Amino acid sequence: MKPLILVIEDEPSIFDNISYVLENDGFKTLWARTAGEGRDIFNAEEIALVVLDIGLPDGSGVELCKEIRKDSDCPIIFLTARSDEVDRIVGLEIGADDYVTKPFSTRELCSRVKAVLRRCPSISRLPEATIKDAKLFHVEEERNQISYSGTVLDLSRYEYQILKLLIGHPGRIYSRKTLMNLVWEEPEASMERTIDTHVKLIRAKLAKIKPGCPIKTRRGFGYYLADDEPKAIPTK
Repeated sequence: MKPLILVIEDEPSIFDNISYVLENDGFKTLWARTAGEGRDIFNAEEIALVVLDIGLPDGSGVELCKEIRKDSDCPIIFLTARSDEVDRIVGLEIGADDYVTKPFSTRELCSRVKAVLRRCPSISRLPEATIKDAKLFHVEEERNQISYSGTVLDLSRYEYQILKLLIGHPGRIYSRKTLMNLVWEEPEASMERTIDTHVKLIRAKLAKIKPGCPIKTRRGFGYYLADDEPKAIPTK
């Protein structure tokens, strides 16, 4: 089974970025916005590691870390906006295994997650990097290539990245802003409506191969790859 990572962070965009990188590397993620939600999920699930923001709407991540440490040695990585060395030392002394200071690279966080889990005797092996393919798609990451119903698609760089993201999370709805932040190297330099143009081109290419495009629009939320139960991911 995939190691289950609990991310306790109140910013949806930060969770989306963390989840995207971790799940593409073979982990499974759960999200809690508050300390209370995080406590409930932790007690109900078999969590391999917790990514814990220190500043939460209903309390301190430090206090939640202390609660978890009373009964569990589950690895914990702090997310913190504080750069003071004393705060870092205190965080580690109360039971955190590592910390990342905001703003941070999601790739760096993923590397730290793997490093912490390697030191954890309860995790026998780490997952291999995988992409979850939807029914009619096949993703070849080494070639930056996607096939649809057995036919290789002629995709631009950003079309490939958008479609790969949707394929990797079928049913999850992504707003224009979230897609822009996850796919574009400089999202602030482009307009969100650019996403509409790229999705339109992807849909046209899929339609040439097979009628009934699987990329759907949820009005007021964004785009998703059709699945049994699509669900909205809240974004600001």
